[in-house]
Amino acid sequence: MLNAGERLKAAAARCPDRIAIAEPIGHGRSAARDKTGKRLYRTITFGELSDRVDRIAAGLKAFGVKKGMRLVLLVRPGNDFVTLVYALFLTGAVVVMIDPGMGFGKMLQCLAQVRPDGFVAVSAAQALRILHKKKFPNARLNVTVGHRWGWGGTTLSELQRSSRLLSAEPTEPDDPAAIIFTSGSTGPAKGVLYTHRIISAQVDEIGNRFSLGGGVDLAGFPFFGLYDAALGTTMVVPDMDTTRPASVDPELFLETAEDWQITQSFASPALWNRVVRYAAPRKRRVPTLRMALSSGAPFPVALLGDFLEMIAPDGDIFTPYGATESLPVAAIGAREILSETAEKTRHGRGTCVGKRFEGIRWKIIPITDTPLPRLEDIPPVPPGEIGELIVTGAQVTRRYVTREEANALSKITDAQGAVWHRIGDLGWIDEQERFWFCGRKAHRVETFENGTLFSVPCESIFNTDERIARSALAGYPDPEHPGHRLPVIYLEPKNWPNSDEEKKRLLDSMRSLAQSSPLTRSISDLRLLRSFPVDIRHNAKINREKLSEMAARDQH
Repeated sequence: MLNAGERLKAAAARCPDRIAIAEPIGHGRSAARDKTGKRLYRTITFGELSDRVDRIAAGLKAFGVKKGMRLVLLVRPGNDFVTLVYALFLTGAVVVMIDPGMGFGKMLQCLAQVRPDGFVAVSAAQALRILHKKKFPNARLNVTVGHRWGWGGTTLSELQRSSRLLSAEPTEPDDPAAIIFTSGSTGPAKGVLYTHRIISAQVDEIGNRFSLGGGVDLAGFPFFGLYDAALGTTMVVPDMDTTRPASVDPELFLETAEDWQITQSFASPALWNRVVRYAAPRKRRVPTLRMALSSGAPFPVALLGDFLEMIAPDGDIFTPYGATESLPVAAIGAREILSETAEKTRHGRGTCVGKRFEGIRWKIIPITDTPLPRLEDIPPVPPGEIGELIVTGAQVTRRYVTREEANALSKITDAQGAVWHRIGDLGWIDEQERFWFCGRKAHRVETFENGTLFSVPCESIFNTDERIARSALAGYPDPEHPGHRLPVIYLEPKNWPNSDEEKKRLLDSMRSLAQSSPLTRSISDLRLLRSFPVDIRHNAKINREKLSEMAARDQH
């Protein structure tokens, strides 16, 4: 038997009096402060959190929640989010999680595909469910977090009045625990099935690799707070809109870090980019921060030095690598990047994401867009050659439960019955067993005359210029050679040119830079763009699909 909800119970048994979650009271200028001006926080200990989880789980069971039911969770990050996830785990229900930032239309479409048995959601989300109730004919068990109007069901306040404590529902390791949607940044969002085994493996892999447990985490990415609860780490909720990390107020973020003397923090590169650029010229430091974590997109190498200056002298910045379907896969620290891999990245070798986690096995296979059902039928790729990365391990998910046609394209089975996931990333593995990311498979540009161009290596050539914030490879159909595309590089300047003449000088300079490398010599179509479209979840991944659409529309 294995139930992911037991991980919180175990943490509470180890440190019942330790603060589990701290949330600011109020937001921004309306935040509550004491007489000295220090912010006030609402806190709960691990013992209190475990007790609250038990009571809410008992209330959910009494309300009619049964093992295997699918319940959509739409609540704000913090105490309620963590509590409800673990309470639902204990009942044996399947928690459905999705990023509302993808937009209401896409979100509703995704959730309708799950066929949920109910919603555990804030009032606004429950009202949205009522407006679109025909999409959710099975949603009969509905819990409102906040004020309930006329839609029936029960409330979180009513559930937590239960006087009973609940033992975890007996679940097997491979029983469903959650359905988590991909961001949809490179195709339609898909519902990924997480089992209790997968969640437990993730906790173990992350805890062991980074020696986590105890400490204080400023959780810029809410999902990581679930690992905090399982590892006995205090989770501090930042004052920010977690769906828009690039808009964080860096002063408020740093103030919270100082208030709690944080030892770790997980956040998007977009958030760290804003915080480091704010802190560095002001000599602001977080001397207690020993481990910063960032994922979702490559971290700007130019900022790593300033970032390291901000944190503890023995601290480091790690970039865990993986995907919703397989997390974590690998990781690398900033000190290793700066001393060993950054120079190779500048010359177009790709972005090194580090060595694999202990529980992961990986391989590089030839690039293809067709299904590959059997691993034994796939020819090997020579060492150092760019191919597609596939992974397997206890933390790797086995299937999608929405858009199930994607399973054929994304999963491979070997002779022992292990399921390998095709992450959709391209790259190569070096002699130290580190993976070098060269871009998404969907972002490669197949040209007629110059073969395949890979996004990250090509973009690295332009990113070396200090005038360029970032660049992006895109492509549009080649009218003379069907099935092939013509490449274009979009450039986002740090400072927008003041005149057409300045634009021309910058583009001429970039064309000269393109000629300096065999990777980019064939690319003559360069275009300036004030800002790039980015993904919803991390505000950091460049949406190259949109850029390719723009290129096709605006080809000249």
